[in-house]
Amino acid sequence: MENIVSILMVGIMILLGGIPSIYILVSMPVILAGKIYRKVKFGKSLYD
Repeated sequence: MENIVSILMVGIMILLGGIPSIYILVSMPVILAGKIYRKVKFGKSLYD
């Protein structure tokens, strides 16, 4: 019984850590690409 609880706890921890990590991994390049595109196309600042 303890083994099942441990496996469930590890699974929950993987989900709680993995979902934000995947979000950051995907969102950072998208944000940077958008900022670089605006810089090249419109001459806007990278910090806006």
